[in-house]
Amino acid sequence: MSSAEYYVPKQSHWPILASIALFLMALGAGNLINDLSAEVSGGIGVWLLLVGAVLMMAILFAWFRNVINESMSGLYNEQMDRSYRWGMSWFIFSEVMFFAAFFGALFYIRTLAVPWLGGEGDRGISNMLWEGFQAQWPLMTTPDMETFPGPQQIVDPWHLPLINTILLVSSSFTVTVAHKALKVDQRSRIVLWLAITVLLGAGFLVFQAYEYVEAYHDLGLTLNAGVYGATFFILTGFHGLHVTLGSVMLIIIWLRVLRGHFDAEHHFGFEAVTWYWHFVDVVWVGLFLFVYII
Repeated sequence: MSSAEYYVPKQSHWPILASIALFLMALGAGNLINDLSAEVSGGIGVWLLLVGAVLMMAILFAWFRNVINESMSGLYNEQMDRSYRWGMSWFIFSEVMFFAAFFGALFYIRTLAVPWLGGEGDRGISNMLWEGFQAQWPLMTTPDMETFPGPQQIVDPWHLPLINTILLVSSSFTVTVAHKALKVDQRSRIVLWLAITVLLGAGFLVFQAYEYVEAYHDLGLTLNAGVYGATFFILTGFHGLHVTLGSVMLIIIWLRVLRGHFDAEHHFGFEAVTWYWHFVDVVWVGLFLFVYII
């Protein structure tokens, strides 16, 4: 394809199918989280979530296959490459705004709402809450301790969270080494360092799952543990979801490298995944500082 031409993909049914899958996942997750699956819909929530997730995986597999075949067929030129770079840049920007909203909620609660409840400032409403209330973060007590018991303890940041920080920061280094190896076409090094990156990401997810089990069973830190529990799980949970997605992307790129895809000049698919992975790592550093330590 000459540089003057612009490749326009054929009409695709994958976007509308992906929207249906996402809708099923959101509906199922909403029912599951709010216990509607047991009280209203007879347990259908978990099935909707599973069906949506399986459908989404199948769609992504087929969609990725189409894009890979187009790329390997030489259909993309420099203008198409710029389009992909802009698209990935805007996607990561949308993810930045996504986490900015949740970090903003956390800061609002910590720096404004909780002090106001303790009587600080013009908007303070002291002496209007329950006896013994302490305006501190994290909130260990709630107005209704029977229905929403506060956490018994908080997660020790220098245990599993520190290990996970080391794992993710290390993975950012290893994926960079793999990227540099690709630029000089050292295939064995690419395969090795990408595999290490995937293992580090998988290790992070394993430790986070163990941390969640420990939080629920040993620390009393659950989604019902007041606003601290809600913000903790919404931030770390969505980040874990992004790590899972990033790990899947890394595995796909690793398999493509094994099949001889990419070269020193044309490898934006590889580069886009490294962008995303670095973004995930930066978000975790913020979580480690503002959720676990400060």
